[in-house]
Amino acid sequence: MTTPFILPIRVYYEDTDAGGVVYHANYLHFFERARTEMLRDLGFEHTKLRTEYGVIFAVKNIICDFIRPAKLDDFLHASTEIKQVKKASLIFEQTLQRDEITLCTARCQIVCLNTDTFLPTAIPDFLLKQFLTKSNEH
Repeated sequence: MTTPFILPIRVYYEDTDAGGVVYHANYLHFFERARTEMLRDLGFEHTKLRTEYGVIFAVKNIICDFIRPAKLDDFLHASTEIKQVKKASLIFEQTLQRDEITLCTARCQIVCLNTDTFLPTAIPDFLLKQFLTKSNEH
């Protein structure tokens, strides 16, 4: 069982529709922020990976299950866990909760791309080791 990375998120007016409910596409924004902050927490930033190592990460596919609505001014927690690590891709499982209530879940496959060709490439070894360590925590 891995230890999830948790990102607190406040729902702002800009996140909602006219009824004060979070617009469905914004859940993807919340999950993206959580994955990005998890990477930063591991000591890596997208800019450095792009400029120094010539790699970027892109979403290959994502499956979301919208369970309950998030609303204006809610205080949420986005949890992120690495569930699978391959040579050039990762699978994340993510959950958005208000208190102990699950609002949305997602399973997201991320692929590592070469910045020159935008073709899949191996995740750099130093980063792959971090991902493997994070995915195997007990």
